[in-house]
Amino acid sequence: MVATRPVDFRKGAEGLAALVKAEMGADPFSGAIYGFWAKRADRIKLVFWDGSGVCLVSKRLEDGEFHWPKMPRNNAKQRPSYFR
Repeated sequence: MVATRPVDFRKGAEGLAALVKAEMGADPFSGAIYGFWAKRADRIKLVFWDGSGVCLVSKRLEDGEFHWPKMPRNNAKQRPSYFR
């Protein structure tokens, strides 16, 4: 799942896991990967449960930016194939 709005990138693994539950209405311990992006389009963070703890992966591009799919205004859930 991918967040539909940018998030505060000072948040760590626990803060992002809390956002998964509160904002996305999902279980951060399900094993799914949750993606978050910053206002600056050159940064992403992924958070997921690996069975023993919450993992946080962060990526910052040195040049260029990530291009995100257009999200519907009503925050409707997308089919998984939408993100492939």
